[in-house]
Amino acid sequence: MGMYIRVKTFPSSKEESVIRKGPDSFEIRVKEDPIDGKATERVMEIIANYFDINRNMIRIVKGGKERSKIFLLPDTIDKKY
Repeated sequence: MGMYIRVKTFPSSKEESVIRKGPDSFEIRVKEDPIDGKATERVMEIIANYFDINRNMIRIVKGGKERSKIFLLPDTIDKKY
């Protein structure tokens, strides 16, 4: 099944950061502007680094062009986090 996480994104930020707000919710700030999916792509890279998984294992479930997004991570994450 995998693990769903809710992410509130803040594109065009001065600094990049990840704040875990709860067991399945995060705030992620990225420097990229929300143009042509660049900010979303960077958010996915940050999530991949945070959970130590391949970027291609992350799927957007909801909110592709919105600031609030839901991502699906692989089953292996449930056991680690």
